[in-house]
Amino acid sequence: MKKINMKSIDEIREEMIDTVTCSKSDIFRIGEQCRQDYDSMTTELQNIKQMMVKLIEEGNKLEEQVLEARVMLSEVSMNFKQYTEEEVREAYERAHQLQMDLSINWQYKKQLLDKRDDLERRLIGLDKTIDRADQLISQISVVMNYLTSDLKQVGEALENAKAKQDFGLKIIEAQEEERKRLSREIHDGPAQMLANVIMRSDLIERVYRDKGPDEAFTEIHNYKIMVRSALYEVRRIIYDLRPMALDDLGLVPTLRKYLQTIEEYHNQSKINFVNSGKECRLPAKYEVALFRIIQESVQNALKHANACEIKVSLEITDAAITVMIKDNGIGFDTSQKKPESFGMIGMRERVELLEGEITFDSKINKGTVVSIRVPLIS
Repeated sequence: MKKINMKSIDEIREEMIDTVTCSKSDIFRIGEQCRQDYDSMTTELQNIKQMMVKLIEEGNKLEEQVLEARVMLSEVSMNFKQYTEEEVREAYERAHQLQMDLSINWQYKKQLLDKRDDLERRLIGLDKTIDRADQLISQISVVMNYLTSDLKQVGEALENAKAKQDFGLKIIEAQEEERKRLSREIHDGPAQMLANVIMRSDLIERVYRDKGPDEAFTEIHNYKIMVRSALYEVRRIIYDLRPMALDDLGLVPTLRKYLQTIEEYHNQSKINFVNSGKECRLPAKYEVALFRIIQESVQNALKHANACEIKVSLEITDAAITVMIKDNGIGFDTSQKKPESFGMIGMRERVELLEGEITFDSKINKGTVVSIRVPLIS
């Protein structure tokens, strides 16, 4: 067993910190650009609404004037001989002009209404993109904390065991893959969604002009489907990462929402969450570690065990936290040690950092039960 070169690990860690910092800056710039666009569209939307109010008021006045002009025309028609030719002509011309003004007012209101609806749809997309950028920045901050603290502790602990050395290298690879995945998800998600929103809105305008409102309505329907699908994917990605609700609401509400989201995404699987203890806040290190462990267990059950039923039980008492994740998947032979089973090593490491215990009970075609008990140290 070769001794690990701690200097090399520290150099790699520093390089990763620099890379993640650059990624965080890029995401921040994307978020700021979206905010600028959002503010600009909001201002434009407010102007349109003000114009709509004025047009409605003008339209109401025009309708009253048109009604008066029609009454006048009726009076002229009934008493034609009592009016001069000039008076008759003026009455007809006034009625015609008012009717034209009312028609123009209506057409302008319709154009502004369509533009208002389009801006509101685009603002919804931008708002979701801004929220996702904020979420990703928060997640990268967690990665930074992990790189500057947890990973350093892991690196120091790996000096005495080859298995832990492999685990440390796997963590580095996983962090790099996560950085690439975040970059790819941002490019393929928010950026592409905004581009598609703009292009599709232009297409709808052209279809309306060239083919009429029926074809335009069909395009709007397809447009809604595209935005809804993109929004669903964004939400899935956000909850696949560490939700900000973990900081705001705590472990239990975040787990409940996370597992519900995962169940909706994997619609062939049923995930049942039971909290039989207190619903209270825990120190940050407990909430983050337990969330990650449960997340890893559930993902393993879905991806590797092909489970269709998963039960997550949580109990928080004054003395300890007890967690059980049970699935009906294909299971595995616990006596066989697979070199690639770094997920279980990572889970065990997290529990040991909290001075807790974790066990894996599984049999082929009999499912898996992961049991965790972490003492609460006063």
